[in-house]
Amino acid sequence: DQNEETAEISEPPEPVSLADTSAQKATKGSDTDLEAEGPEKAFTSIRGTELYLEACRLVEVVPVSYFIQNLDKPYINLNHHGLGPKGVKAIAIALVSNTTTTHLELEDNCILAEGAICLAEMLRENSSLQVLNISNNHLDTAGAEAITSLLLDNVSCLHALQLSGNNFGEEAAPYFAEALMSNYQVKKLDLSHNEFHEKGGQLLGQMLASNTKLEILDLSWNHLKRKGTVGLSVGLRVNDALKILNLSWNGIGNEGARALGEALKVNNMLVHLDISNNQINNEGAKRLCRGLEVNGNLKILKMANNPLTVEGATALVISVRKNSKSMMEEINISNVLVNENFIKLLDGLYRMRPELDVIYDEVEGCISKVPKQHPNPMKLIQNYLKAHNLQLWDFFRKIDKDGNMKIPVATFRRAMMQQSRIPLDRVQIGELVHKLDRNRTGFVDY
Repeated sequence: DQNEETAEISEPPEPVSLADTSAQKATKGSDTDLEAEGPEKAFTSIRGTELYLEACRLVEVVPVSYFIQNLDKPYINLNHHGLGPKGVKAIAIALVSNTTTTHLELEDNCILAEGAICLAEMLRENSSLQVLNISNNHLDTAGAEAITSLLLDNVSCLHALQLSGNNFGEEAAPYFAEALMSNYQVKKLDLSHNEFHEKGGQLLGQMLASNTKLEILDLSWNHLKRKGTVGLSVGLRVNDALKILNLSWNGIGNEGARALGEALKVNNMLVHLDISNNQINNEGAKRLCRGLEVNGNLKILKMANNPLTVEGATALVISVRKNSKSMMEEINISNVLVNENFIKLLDGLYRMRPELDVIYDEVEGCISKVPKQHPNPMKLIQNYLKAHNLQLWDFFRKIDKDGNMKIPVATFRRAMMQQSRIPLDRVQIGELVHKLDRNRTGFVDY
């Protein structure tokens, strides 16, 4: 691990050029062959480990052995290594001409804006790096400016960028909005755990109205509130690229839910929306339902830990039942206590939509009762296979139409509800899905 201790920076750092190390090297007075060749040829004549070790010597940091051992690998994880800005500068120098590493993890290394500037310079030259995680690195506004300048110019190969927890606030929002309006490469962006407020949400909404490539956006744990969410929803109405949006922990409230409902009336691309922990009550849920009643694309809606009751839960389920075009596969209201009438409603909906999974808390009035015993669904399947001299492989292959040994959970649930060979109710099928997809990947992998 890196032994460098990073000093606090009281003012924005000066831009640092990777070529500066060559200039520093020329003043060292060393007898190495590199110096005899001159500063420009020094870094072009060496590669890989040798280049990294020379860079470490010049910026005066201890080389990271793990990095050296994995320089020829596609995936390098240097999270929590205490690299600091100088340590990252040495790594950036080594990666300028690297053609094997496609995924780099640098989370929690206190690289600061100075380190972000070095990485941005490297990415202008590197032709292989596609996934970068520099979350929790105190990048602040100056670091945001460096990264977004890179995105604005569309010169890197990055398609996934994690920037969670970097103190990006309202001052950084214009940089991201401008860069992403014209960026056509980044498909996945994590801006969670930052300080974007209402203005930030409005600017990012303008970005969504123009961006044509971003498919996954995580804005959870910010402060978008009502106005920010309304602004974001305006852009969402006309966006035709975004598939997954996480707005959990933003305090969007009922007005935010209403704005999202209006966006869902016309948006035909979003498939996954997370608005958990957002102070949305029954009234907000009903306003959201106006969009759910007509939307034909949304598959997953996460609304856990909002102050909903069975009234709001019922409204959500009815909105799906009303919509013949609905593609809904999961509604997560896992904190809501429901009642027997809700269960009856749900049973009727499951007959129409066997792929749907509604996750709720307990059934009111049933907590003290002896729970109904359901035979183990896996044992029922095994007994059936044994009686018919079949293998488990044969059973799954009949459901797996694509033949890739991965069945989408919704497809599996629908097939299990519609088959009549093995008597399973929705509770047993739910138990079966949880066993076969323990990590909630959305697929049954057999």
